[in-house]
Amino acid sequence: GSGGTMTTGTTDGGQVECVIVSPFIVSAGFKSTTRHYHESVLRLMEQGLGLTAFAGSSASANNMSEFFGAGTLPGVVSLSPTTVPFGSVTVGTTSAAQAVTLHNGTTSSASISSIAISGTNASAFAQTHTCGSSLAAGASCTISLTFKPAATGPAAATLTVADSATGSPQSAALTGAGVTSTVSLSPTSLTFANQTVGTTSAAQFSTLTNSGTTAITISSFAISGDFAFAGLGTCGTSLAAGTSCTTSVNFKPTATGTRTGSVTITDSATGSPQTISLTGSGVSSSTPAASLSPASLSFGNQTVGASSAAQSITLSNTGTAALSISGIAITGTNSGDFIQTHTCGASLAAGTSCTISATFKPTATGTRTASLAVTDNASGSPQTAALSGSGVSSGTTGPVASLSPASLSFGNQTVGASSAAQSITLSNTGTAALSISGIAITGTNSGDFTQTHTCGASLAAGTSCTISVTFKPTATGSRSAGVAITDNASGSPQTAALSGSGVSSSTTGPAVSLSPASLSFGNQTVSTTSTVRYVTLSNTGNATLTFSGSFAISGDFHFAGLGTCGSTVAAGASCTISVKFTPTATGARTGTVTLNDNAPNTPQTIPLSGTGVSTSTSGPVVGLSPSSLAFGNQAVGTTSTVQFVTLSNTGNATLTFSGSFAISGDFHFAGLGTCGSTVAAGASCTISVKFTPTATGTRTGTVTLNDNAPNSPQSISLGGAGT
Repeated sequence: GSGGTMTTGTTDGGQVECVIVSPFIVSAGFKSTTRHYHESVLRLMEQGLGLTAFAGSSASANNMSEFFGAGTLPGVVSLSPTTVPFGSVTVGTTSAAQAVTLHNGTTSSASISSIAISGTNASAFAQTHTCGSSLAAGASCTISLTFKPAATGPAAATLTVADSATGSPQSAALTGAGVTSTVSLSPTSLTFANQTVGTTSAAQFSTLTNSGTTAITISSFAISGDFAFAGLGTCGTSLAAGTSCTTSVNFKPTATGTRTGSVTITDSATGSPQTISLTGSGVSSSTPAASLSPASLSFGNQTVGASSAAQSITLSNTGTAALSISGIAITGTNSGDFIQTHTCGASLAAGTSCTISATFKPTATGTRTASLAVTDNASGSPQTAALSGSGVSSGTTGPVASLSPASLSFGNQTVGASSAAQSITLSNTGTAALSISGIAITGTNSGDFTQTHTCGASLAAGTSCTISVTFKPTATGSRSAGVAITDNASGSPQTAALSGSGVSSSTTGPAVSLSPASLSFGNQTVSTTSTVRYVTLSNTGNATLTFSGSFAISGDFHFAGLGTCGSTVAAGASCTISVKFTPTATGARTGTVTLNDNAPNTPQTIPLSGTGVSTSTSGPVVGLSPSSLAFGNQAVGTTSTVQFVTLSNTGNATLTFSGSFAISGDFHFAGLGTCGSTVAAGASCTISVKFTPTATGTRTGTVTLNDNAPNSPQSISLGGAGT
C-alpha cells in the first residue's frame, strides 16, 4: 500500500509526525494537517475495511475520509471510501453526515446518469450530492450520507453511481445499527406544599436516567405555570448511556388555590418528549401555619396500669393569621394507653404557641403506639405526632429506672465554649422508691461534659426528674462520655451516651450534621410505595452551607418531594430531606442519598435499606425494628437498662419459631419480652435484651431467630462498650 503522514498532538501541546502504513490507496507524500489522536488509527481501519466500531474506539475520533480521497485510482472513476460505517444510532434519529468522494481519474468528462441508494435497508439511508450530470476529467464531487434507522438491529444498503466510465456502476457499502435509547423520569410528578403567593419554594428534583446503550441528545427543556427551573440541575445537552442527571424546580404561585404546570424534555430518546407534572397550592399571605415539635414522643418502659411522667409537645402557629383549633385528641392502635391535656384553647394567635402534655399508662405489656392529632384550619390538618412506649409486667416489684433519651449528640462546638444545655429524664416506673447514690459523667472525655439535676437522693415510684447536660470541648475532634446513675434498681448504673465534636475557634465555614444517619424502611410490597421517612440536615458551622448541584439518590428509593432543603442552609439552621421506597424486586434493596456541598466532609451520604416482598407470597414475613441495639458505655460487671426490639409478622400466615432464641456475647435476654412460640399474621411481639460487659472496650453480640419465614434465620446486631 501507500503511506500517508499525519500530525498528532502530544500532551504538552506539541506535534509530532507519524506514518501510517496501510493497504489503502493514499497519494505518496500526502500529509494531513488535521490534529489527530491515537483513536484516529482505529477509525482509519474501520472506514477503510468497512468494519463496525471497535470496542475501544471513540465516538469523538476524526472522520478519516480525507485519507481515502487523497489518492484515487488513476484512469478510472472511483468512490472513496468504498465502505461507510455509521455505527449505532438511536431509532428515529438522524446520524451525523459522512462524506464519500466521487473522483474522475480519466482524461475525459464522465456523464452521471444516477446516484442512488439500494438494498435491504435503503430507506434508512439518505444522500445529497454536488455532482451534477457530468464530472470533468480530474475533478471530484462529494456525496453526503446520513443514517436514520426505523427499527433496532443491523442495517445495510449500497450507494450506487451509474455513469459513462468503464466499470460503472461505482458502489460503496453502507452499514449501521438501530438501537433504542430508553429514558425514564423519577419521580414523574412533583407536588409542592402550600406556598404564600409571590414567594418562592425550596427546590424539588426529578432524575432523568438513560438506561439505553447509546447517548441521547437533549434539545430543549420547557416549563409552564407558576413554576421555574431552580438552576440546581445537572442536565446538559446530552446524556451518556447508563447515566443520570437531575432537573430542579421551584414554585412561586401568582394566585391562591391549586396551581399546575409541567416540565417538558425534548430529546432523541424513544417516547420523546418526557414530561413531569407539577402541582402546588398558593395561599394568602394572611393564613395560619401549624407545626408540632417534637414530632414524636417515646415513653420507654412503663409498668402496666401505672402512669408515666408527662412529656410535652409544642403546637406553634408560624403563620400570619389566627389558628382555629377544632380538636386535640389521641388516636391510633393503643389510643387508650395515652392521655393528653393542653393549654391551647380554641384559637392560637399568629406567631404564638401552646403546650400539649402527654402521659403513658399502658393497659398491656409490649410495644404500645398511638398518635396525637390536632385538627385546625391550617394546611395539612390534622397535624400529628407519634407516641410510643412499652408496657412491662406489674408483677415486677421494686424500683424500675429508665433514661430518655438514651443518648445526646451535641454536634460541633468551638473548643472552650459551652453548648446549650440538653436534658435527659430519669423515670422510676416501678412500685417502690428509687434510691439514687450518685449521678456522674464518666468515660473517655468526661471532663468535656457537665451535668446538673433535680433528682435528689430518692425518686418516688411513678415520678421523674431531669438531668441537664452541657458540652465544653477541651480539644478538637470527636469527644465522648456518658451519664451514669447509680441506684438501687435493676441494671444500675443506668447510662446515657454523650457525644460531640470540638472544632477550632479559628475554623470558619459550614459543618453538616445528619440525623438519623441512615434510613431503614423494612418490608414493602414490590411496586408499592412506602410511607415517607425524613432526615434532618443541620448546618452546625459558622457560615452558609451551599449545595453544589442537586441531591442524588440511588436504588429503589426516591425523594418524596416533602423536604425543605433548598440551595443553601444558613449557619445554625436546618432542613429536612424526605425519602420513600418503591421496591422493584423482592429481597434486600439498598441505596444512598449523596449530598455535595461546600462543607469540609463533602460529599455526605445517607445509607438507605429496605426489603421488597411479593404480593403473591403466602406465609409469614418477619420485620425487626430496630434491627440493631446500641447500649453505649456500661461499667464492667454491671447490667444495663433493658432495650426492646419489636418483631412484626407482616405476612399472611402464622410465624412459628423452631427452638429457642439464641443470644451471644455479653448480652442476655431480660425476660420482659412478649414473644412466645408463634406470632399470628399481622401481629407483633417484643424481645428484651440487657448488657453486662465482662471486660472493657467494645463488646458485640447477636440475637438469632430460627423460624418458618423465608429469610430465616433473622439476626439482631448488639453492641456496647465496657468501662
